[in-house]
Amino acid sequence: MISIPLSEYNELKTLVVKLSEEVKQLREEISLLRNGRNSNTSSTPPSHDIGRSNSKSLRTSSNRKSGGQQGHKGSTLKMQEIPDKVVDYIPVLCQCCGADLQNERSTINERKQEVVIPTIEVQYVEHRSHSKHCRHCGIVCTIPLPDHLKAPIQYGASVSALANYLTVYHYMPFKRLAAFFKDVFSIPLSQGTIDNLLNRTAQKAEVAYEVLKDRIAQSRVVGADETGCPIKGKKGWFYTWQNKAVTFIAASMNRGYETIEKFFPQGFPQAVYVSDCLPAQLKTPANLHQLCLAHLLRELNNFEDTLYCTWSKKMKQLLLDAIALKKQFTKKDYNEPPPSVGSIQEQLDSLLAVDYLTYHHKVKAFIKRLVKNRRAILTFLYYENVPADNNSSERAIRNVKVKAKVSGQFRSDNGANRFATLRSIIDTTIKNGQNVFQALILLEEIPT
Repeated sequence: MISIPLSEYNELKTLVVKLSEEVKQLREEISLLRNGRNSNTSSTPPSHDIGRSNSKSLRTSSNRKSGGQQGHKGSTLKMQEIPDKVVDYIPVLCQCCGADLQNERSTINERKQEVVIPTIEVQYVEHRSHSKHCRHCGIVCTIPLPDHLKAPIQYGASVSALANYLTVYHYMPFKRLAAFFKDVFSIPLSQGTIDNLLNRTAQKAEVAYEVLKDRIAQSRVVGADETGCPIKGKKGWFYTWQNKAVTFIAASMNRGYETIEKFFPQGFPQAVYVSDCLPAQLKTPANLHQLCLAHLLRELNNFEDTLYCTWSKKMKQLLLDAIALKKQFTKKDYNEPPPSVGSIQEQLDSLLAVDYLTYHHKVKAFIKRLVKNRRAILTFLYYENVPADNNSSERAIRNVKVKAKVSGQFRSDNGANRFATLRSIIDTTIKNGQNVFQALILLEEIPT
């Protein structure tokens, strides 16, 4: 047996510890390189990502077959009993002997229908004010023209509503919208005229926009999210606050708490506030907070796949169990929470009490964030209408990203604010099952 001096043994021991630490770091670096740095969690910038992969989804496979499910109410094109137009195909001559059949009685052999759009013709509606002289008192009586007629000739409510419908709801750029009006309606709308029409509509919508904001401020449950979008060539931001019936969107050049304070200075004292972990969102005054579990699960997936963290796996399963439990609840379960809720709460407390000092610094930061906001993790289990995630807010703000992809940016603050105003009304209209185009026409008919 070879004896090693104590000094050399200590040196070897120190070297082994150092090499072990280096191996651990190298493995983490290799895992990062293999998994990439593609961000799909809005609350974490790409530079801070750990092995994020856009191909990984939180969705799990089900036993259901693809396509329409049993009991799904489908829709199909049906023939009309009374068509708008009939085209008859009647034989005139006998196909065998050539005899004249024009005076013979015909019977319908087969009928089919097709849906067509007739040629669109623009109408020029002339409004005339008349006057009459009263023979009894000598007064000249005149009926004035409607107040909305400002110029000798102007575009009506339907034209303006369609312009708003196509550019705000369907993201059509001004140049393409002008071409559409010229080709389909033979209306020579310039891009400047389109801009003026949208400005006029946005001004009429200001009162409704404020009503939406007030309804959100009084809501019992409010979801919030934000997204970046170029405004005047600079980094701008759009915020959304929404619930099941109302969507309110606002544009800002600031991503911080100042924007929230500007629109909702009192916060949401009556509401459960559902958001991601952006500090500005967590700072918002509210009765209670609920963190988006979908965001947390994505981060836990990354820790599990990249850092092989067993704690992440346990926390992920706990959150999934909580979500599954919520789906089983009845109304009485919110008055008297079942013992399973207490069990999940105890498991959460146990996981958050773990000694995380030896964990990777990203996991360590994640746990510290959960410990700080522990009261906002399971709020959804105690309130019926509180969701476990912020997906509805992400859907509400996604239209801004689509608009930015189509048009590139908003060229002015006015354009961004105008889009936020009109899109808030459009999305609220959709949530309430109303016709968007008809709602815009009603908006156009508001007197200025």
